[in-house]
Amino acid sequence: MAIVPNLRKKYTEEIIPNLKKEYSYKSVMQVPKLTKIIINQGVGQAVADKKLVDTAQEELTMIAGQKAIQTLSKKDISNFKLRKKMPIGVKVTLRREKMYEFLERLICVAIPRIRDFRGVPSKLDGKGNYTIGISEQIIFPEIDIDKINKILGMEITFVTTAKTDEEALALLKEFGLPFKNPKNN
Repeated sequence: MAIVPNLRKKYTEEIIPNLKKEYSYKSVMQVPKLTKIIINQGVGQAVADKKLVDTAQEELTMIAGQKAIQTLSKKDISNFKLRKKMPIGVKVTLRREKMYEFLERLICVAIPRIRDFRGVPSKLDGKGNYTIGISEQIIFPEIDIDKINKILGMEITFVTTAKTDEEALALLKEFGLPFKNPKNN
């Protein structure tokens, strides 16, 4: 028997009935769900030092629990000394079990380690997706603080099937993302 992540169990047992009742959906299939989480890390200094992308790839692989891939530049930009197809960042897309495991580690372990944390902003993209920016990768326990060369930030995008931002916000709140009060945004 496979191990079911806690948040997946919470989604099927608590979140679906709560959202179905709140938005009066006729079918369980109408209830919005989290489809994938994309973690993206831009390494702008990689133009000067090629090893930065490799270390960022290793760190992101440890954080996500899945192999990260390098992203390449699409065109030449002479002001940035950037050439086409140069590695300039890393990303990983999580789905299904790994997505729920990462979300649980983010909510329960990583976010509480952020200094002076007051909640994440509740601004969505208009299509039911949410992106949060994290300024330091050292909030994740997988990263050994003594072994990092450079502190890098990352973007974490939550892709949902929600039709509106309001539904997506309700879904993410049910999962336990600590949003700021709307008046403090």
